[in-house]
Order: sequence, then C-alpha cells, then structure tokens
Amino acid sequence: MQSYLSLTIATVALSTLVSHAKNRAPRFEADMESLRQYECPEWFLDAKFGIWAHWGPQSVPMHGDWYARAMYEQHSKGKRADTYDFHCKTYGHPSEFGFKDIIPLWKAEKFDPDALMKRYKAAGAKYFVSMGVHHDNFDLWDSKFNRWNAVDMGPKRDIVAAWQQAAEKEGLKFGVSEHLSASYDWFQVAHGADKDGPKAGVPYDGADSKNWDLYHAPSTAKRQWVSTNGQFAQLWFARMTDLLENYQPDLLYSDAALPFGHYGEQMLANYYNADLKKNRGRLEAVYLAKPARHNKGWETFDGETCVEDRERGGLADISPHPWQTDTSIGDWFYNEHWKNEDTGTMYRSPFWVLSTLVDVVSKNGNMLLNVLQRPDGSIDPEVVDLLDTLAQWMDVNGEAIFETRPWIKFGEGPQKREGAADWKEDFEYTPKDIRYTRNKKNSVLYAIPMGMPTENIELKEVVNSSREVKSVKLLGSKEKIIWTQTDDALIITKPDLSESNVLPVFRIKWK
Repeated sequence: MQSYLSLTIATVALSTLVSHAKNRAPRFEADMESLRQYECPEWFLDAKFGIWAHWGPQSVPMHGDWYARAMYEQHSKGKRADTYDFHCKTYGHPSEFGFKDIIPLWKAEKFDPDALMKRYKAAGAKYFVSMGVHHDNFDLWDSKFNRWNAVDMGPKRDIVAAWQQAAEKEGLKFGVSEHLSASYDWFQVAHGADKDGPKAGVPYDGADSKNWDLYHAPSTAKRQWVSTNGQFAQLWFARMTDLLENYQPDLLYSDAALPFGHYGEQMLANYYNADLKKNRGRLEAVYLAKPARHNKGWETFDGETCVEDRERGGLADISPHPWQTDTSIGDWFYNEHWKNEDTGTMYRSPFWVLSTLVDVVSKNGNMLLNVLQRPDGSIDPEVVDLLDTLAQWMDVNGEAIFETRPWIKFGEGPQKREGAADWKEDFEYTPKDIRYTRNKKNSVLYAIPMGMPTENIELKEVVNSSREVKSVKLLGSKEKIIWTQTDDALIITKPDLSESNVLPVFRIKWK
C-alpha cells in the first residue's frame, strides 16, 4: 500500500500511459480537439434508465450527504447545519472521533449485490453505477494508491468488483462514479478547530499529519471545487488509471467537469482508447461530466467530448445531444431525518420518479436514479415497494421509454422549465401536461399524460405534426379507444383507467 501522494508512482503512471498510448497509435489524443471525435454509443441512447449506489462509509451515521465534511463544521448553515452537533452527541468531538473512526463502523454485513441487481433490473434499469470514491477520499475498490479502501478497511470487500459482477450477471452495463477530483479542498475543514465553546482551538483529527493520507495535506489556497494543486492532480490520475484499468467500466461519471487539465484529457483519451481496443474498434464507453461552473483553473467542459450530466435538474427542451440527470429517491446518502414534501417520508413517490423520468426521456435524456441503502447494505421496505411499482409500470409501458427517441416536440401543457438548471426537479404536473416519445422508425408516437386524466385528453401537438393518425391504444388495456382527429387536436375520449398504474401511456400509430 502506498503512502500519501505517491508522486513518483503517479508521475511514472502518467509518463508510462502516455508512452503506451503513443506506441499503439490511439484514435484519441490528450487534447480537446481530438476528444471531440467522441460519439455517444447506441446502448446509452437506448438505455434511458440507470440505478446508482451512492453508498459508502458516510452512510454509517444515517445522517445524510456530505457527512464527512459537515461533521467538522461547527456553525454550518443550511440543510447540514445540525451535523456537527449530531456527531458530537453520537460519537464525540471530532478532535477525538473523526471520520477516520467512522470508516471501521461500515461493515456492509447485509450487502447482497446479486439480489439487489435482480430487483433493479426488474425495475427497468439498463445500466448500474457503483460509487468508486466520494469526496471522503475512501476508495471502494482494491486500490493500489490509497490505503483507505474497502478491501483493507470497513467491509474488507471489493465493493466495485461485487457490483460489477452482479451487473454483468444480469446483463446490465456497468459504470463507476468518481468524486475524488473535489476532495482536496472539500476536506480542508478537517484541519480546523472549534471557533468557540469548551473545545475552542483544539485541532480536529485532520490536523494530525498521520491522517493526511485521508484528509489531505493542509492548504491555504482559495477554496475551489477542483483544487489547482498539481500534486493532487497526479494522485487523482494514478487512482483513476488504477480504477479504469482494473475494472474497465462501460461508464465513468465525474462529479465535476473534466478535471485537472492535461491529466484529465489524458485520462479520458486513455479510457476511450482502451474501450476501442476492448470492443475491437467500436467505442462503447460513456464519460459523464458536468458543466464547468465552479472554477476554470483545472476544469474543462465540452459537450462534444462526453455526455453532459445535470445534477437533480434538467433541460427546457429537446437537446440535439444525449444527456443525463442524476438524482435520488431521497438524500444522496441514507438519511433517516430527510423528509420529502411529496410523501412526508425520506423517499420520493413512484409518481415523482416516473414523471421525472418521462420528462427527461422526452428531451433526449437518461435518468440515473440513486437508490438508498442502509449502512449494512440492505434497502428499506419502502424502497422495495417503490421498485416493485416501477417494475409493474415498466412491464406495461416500457416500450414508451426504452429504445425511444425524442419526437418533434417534447410535450405540451402548463408546466414548463425555464432553461437548463441543476437542483430544480419539482414540478406540479397535471394530466394536461403531456410528454411525447417515439420509436426509432418514427412509426409510433407515445403520449404520456403527467397525471391520471379525469376528462378527455387533448393532444394539440399531434395535429401540428401533419401526419394522420391510424390507431390509438392505451397500453395495458384491451378497451377500444375512441378518438377523433380534428383541426385543433387529437381528442381521446377518456377510457377506463382503473387498471392504469401511476401514469397512463397512449400508443399512437401513424398511417
């Protein structure tokens, strides 16, 4: 196991990979112009729906996202304002019991990836994404460059490998998410101390140099999402190379724009080239990155080099390029204190999940949905019920989602998004809000009311298509649908919807 910032190894890894890349004359070079050759593979365009395990040692306190940072913020504000007090009350002061002491408590003793993957596949997932490393700097794989990893600590198990084996067994594409690029500045709070109170001035455990391979070396630089520290960039490159070479995932997600300048460009070129070799000249890899909104020093975003990701957000209209929203059925990590407005529980409703998915797919996007796990790896009965409801809906209506493409209009109705935005995903949809998808041949149109209609359904955009309707069917129903195509709309007489689940779907065939 390597010590903190194994710079020699990281530098050798970089030079070796560059040399190997040159020797095999890759299709992609480590520059943005070359990377713009990227084309999103068909499997991702067809998949539409993936499930994510945003799970790790930060799940242990069951107190939600960013626990490893917020436990060191004495007077934090916002949704994590109570984390410091909770930690002190539950575990002790962070000078005595820090995040390093939370890690051994993560045992994952009920983790059954095979059983979970069967359930995720039944719920409609076509790809699965494992957490690789969060901002907490803890690797969930058998890491060569970080002793803080799940094989040597905590569950003493290669979590990434376990998820990958389960996904491949079920025929799902497999991905990994990395949040390491933001870790260096994110974790600097661990070097601080209380500003007031009985422990004022007493350093947190991150101030001890013995722990810097977890909390990073102290920095006085201006805080940015992606640090401009070149040594950390090298370590990031080495660890990402280790991850990609050993697991060869179909998908890689970064919680940032492409980070670290040339290091990021080299990582991405190597990833694409290795995938080309694996697939005999056919590029099947997907790299997801976010718009560069935090800092420009190391981050680069170009929607032509990868697939754009929107965190808990979406687009106002159809995008000419495939994209993804990543979102969750609750907080990002298990949080027994989290309450959703639509359910009054810590979990989202099936209606919210499906209406969000439908809206995203209608605009040429995919949805990656985080399914929360308890610290032991199990899922709550409410989550089982949610997944079962999704499975029932997909069995009947999946043809309107999978292997579809956006129509000439994403939809119609009163609820509209103003521009592209992250962290905006709650809308008061009504049955008058309609979303459209189509099959690849453009011979079938799917119309999906974003609520259960109580009166006739009027589809005004269908008339604007200048195509004549041949037939209308309510998926999952044997009832003969009565419809009329006027100069103003396709009017569907409200059928019996008593057997419809969450959202009805109408299949419209053209003459």
